[in-house]
Amino acid sequence: MSEASFFTDMLQSITDRGRQLLFSGARATQVAAKVDLQTLCEMLLSSRGEASGMALAAEILDRWGALESEGAQKFLLMLHEKFGPDTTKLDQAIDKYRADKSSAAIIALHQAAEPRRQELLRRLNHAPNGTAKLVRMRQQLLASKDQSAGYHALDADFTHLFGSWFNRGFLTLRPIDWTTPAYILEKIIKYEAVHEIAGWEELRRRLAPADRRCFAFFHPRLADEPLVFVEVALTRSVPRAIGDVLDEGREQINADEATTAVFYSISNCQDGLRGISFGNFLIKQVVEDLRRDLPGLKNFVTLSPVPGFARWLAKARPETLTALDDPNWPDDKKTAIAVERVLLPLAARYFLVERTPEGRPVDPVARFHLGNGARLERLNFLGDRSSKAMQQAHGLMVNYLYKLDDIVANHEALAQRGEVIASPAVKSLLNQNDEGRSGGNGQQGSRPFAQIVNSTLGGGRK
Repeated sequence: MSEASFFTDMLQSITDRGRQLLFSGARATQVAAKVDLQTLCEMLLSSRGEASGMALAAEILDRWGALESEGAQKFLLMLHEKFGPDTTKLDQAIDKYRADKSSAAIIALHQAAEPRRQELLRRLNHAPNGTAKLVRMRQQLLASKDQSAGYHALDADFTHLFGSWFNRGFLTLRPIDWTTPAYILEKIIKYEAVHEIAGWEELRRRLAPADRRCFAFFHPRLADEPLVFVEVALTRSVPRAIGDVLDEGREQINADEATTAVFYSISNCQDGLRGISFGNFLIKQVVEDLRRDLPGLKNFVTLSPVPGFARWLAKARPETLTALDDPNWPDDKKTAIAVERVLLPLAARYFLVERTPEGRPVDPVARFHLGNGARLERLNFLGDRSSKAMQQAHGLMVNYLYKLDDIVANHEALAQRGEVIASPAVKSLLNQNDEGRSGGNGQQGSRPFAQIVNSTLGGGRK
């Protein structure tokens, strides 16, 4: 029996004993049935016994799991409205801190400011499979259309707790291969979020060959549920298109022939853990494992999608780029050349210039890799011609380079100065935009972006 299974069985045994103590006897069972969820939550917060506390936690989660959608939303609203900070204690702690800024006063203020629901969630986590159920509870919260202050406050509590519970120190990295148990492989098929896996045969092509690797992070309380996984191709060069990696007829090589490790898909598996970042740790540990096992590897790169590019371009795209409205435009060589001449400089601007209101790169995948210290290495025109990629990015893909000696400096450049570190080739594409709008003197003009795009496209169409 595994350690995780033994611990789960032990928790279940204690919980069952607690249920017998709390709810045994006809009268106790009748009383328990009449107690509403809010009262049970109050009972859990005041409980001092371990077995009774676990039984209450299990009872609450069981009832929550049986709720219909409307009832589940009311439960989340109740958590916000009824289990916030104790305002009386908070006011007293604030007054005491103002009069006495001692360490004890600071601790008391911190304790009073914490919403009661944080402790409630901690105690719910003691129930058998409590962690998994709370992850599903946050998934339900994130799926809600409610964007009120209460929604954000409750999500902040989940995020705070999950950031500790799913700390990197608790996660284990496991290789995933064709010998991995089928119930886990099924989840790899299910959770693949970048390049869909059509079935078992396609999964075998991604896992079984000598030049393929896959790794996943697991948490001890979610032992059979991958949190995030990365698929890796071992190659002799940096690929420009996903077909170079996934085509059934591609050339296979021995692992020791490879000089490059290509991270071509990183998938988060648990919607309830959205925003709790594991991918940065995953990449760094996978790089270390690959370097140890395959010392011939020199390059560590991604072949990444650009999910925000088409949406960004649509906001400023003029009528002159009508070619993109024809789904068959990539098949016409002349049209494709004209589009490439226009699209790549605009893509360079998208990555190097455009920012969110918070000053971050606008593309979510770019934020992830650049924030982890990668360099924007190459823009790949028509790197992925799947329907999804054409809709999201007009087929554009990107290589990010993880050069281990530069990761910290690259990260600091973005974090401290907002600077995206890019290769000379990508920067030269941006310069094409600069020259076109400034008469060649390299100084950025003041015309609106739509006019700049129109000018660029006009030149591309002549």
